[in-house]
Amino acid sequence: MHHFNYRDGSLFAEDVDLRQIAAEVGTPVYVYSSATIERHYRLFAAAVKANAPAGTAHVFYALKANGNLGVLKTLAALGAGVDTVSEGEVRKALAAGFPPEKIVFSGVGKSESELRFAVGAGIYQVNIETEGELDLLSRVAASLGKRQEAVFRVNPDIGAGGHAKITTGSSENKFGVSFEEVGRLYARAANMEGVRIMGLALHIGSQIRETDSFEAAYVKMATLVGTLRAEGHRVERLDLGGGLGIPYEIPQDFNNRDFDYGPDLIEAYAAMVGRVTKGLDVELGFEPGRLIVGNAGILLTRVLYLNPRPTKQFLVVDAAMNDLMRPAMYEAYHEIWPVSEPAADASRIAYDVVGPVCESGDTFTTGRVLPEQKPDDLIAFMTAGAYGASMASTYNQRLLVPEVLVKGGQFAVTRPRQSYEELLGTDRAPPWLA
Repeated sequence: MHHFNYRDGSLFAEDVDLRQIAAEVGTPVYVYSSATIERHYRLFAAAVKANAPAGTAHVFYALKANGNLGVLKTLAALGAGVDTVSEGEVRKALAAGFPPEKIVFSGVGKSESELRFAVGAGIYQVNIETEGELDLLSRVAASLGKRQEAVFRVNPDIGAGGHAKITTGSSENKFGVSFEEVGRLYARAANMEGVRIMGLALHIGSQIRETDSFEAAYVKMATLVGTLRAEGHRVERLDLGGGLGIPYEIPQDFNNRDFDYGPDLIEAYAAMVGRVTKGLDVELGFEPGRLIVGNAGILLTRVLYLNPRPTKQFLVVDAAMNDLMRPAMYEAYHEIWPVSEPAADASRIAYDVVGPVCESGDTFTTGRVLPEQKPDDLIAFMTAGAYGASMASTYNQRLLVPEVLVKGGQFAVTRPRQSYEELLGTDRAPPWLA
């Protein structure tokens, strides 16, 4: 479930009227619900831990989904770990209060300086994706007088996901070492200084709404664990990645307070994991991102203009593709809710909802039937908490969108709207043009 509901004719985030946020912070603006983040983390963590031996399941939130400091501090306070994919994300995790021993460093192209920082910080685990990275990690850690714990990310040649661009487990994708190579690399690593190989990892894709693909990949990994152990290798950890998806389509009554976002799928996934890994005697790792924060956030925007045409009606809003990239990049669907609760008999009109950016691709949806809108009305793009603000840019020299975190009846700006002075101040003229 989420905590965005109509009350007294207006859409609320928990106990805060979104009209108040729009008035005080302006639009466009991302708004996140603490209660939703907390609920989804607890649901997932409880399910996977109930299906694993005591103390052997670790949940590492995928920071790339949403790196807002308020969101991160909320999760750190719940005891979550964090999965990072850059030095900047490692630094952000540390700043948010995640202890180093709860930080995983993933990613296919880690640089020497990034590895040096992560190893120096004392992080829990590096997920190695290439033989070259193994060699580099060994040299870097040895030079620091450390032996970094790591796992090999294996490509199981089973890809899945809601879009080709978020499928990561196929042999056609860039991620991980192949099944054919992992045995040789495991043997090499056993004699290398600076590295202590603890096990295996995988990630097959994102926005997966069934368990069959996961199960097929996990069965292959369980078999690999047995093969490596038979060869005399230590395999103590199995990082199963993330990717469990969420529903983006919400019942169209704009009012369904009882609609929930997938506890049945979470329970089915956790039960499957327990069944497949039973008797393996490994510590399990999980890296959910979208599942935790996706439904916890909305993008609040204001209608600027109506632009009627003979065959369609354009609804121009002040949010743009630089604020929410998913529709332009992934053809992604987001429900759109009016902030003012529509009457049951309100006129419905099919709109192409578009933003101000100078591209036809700056289109959020086409032919979407909504209650009739007029300039200055507020609408909310739902299920925008994952890969929304984290992918935002200043394209067209537009200011970075601000972010707000709600907790009960309180809200706080956790990333202020950028000023034009800050935007222009990042540029430097070359000396011959100064």
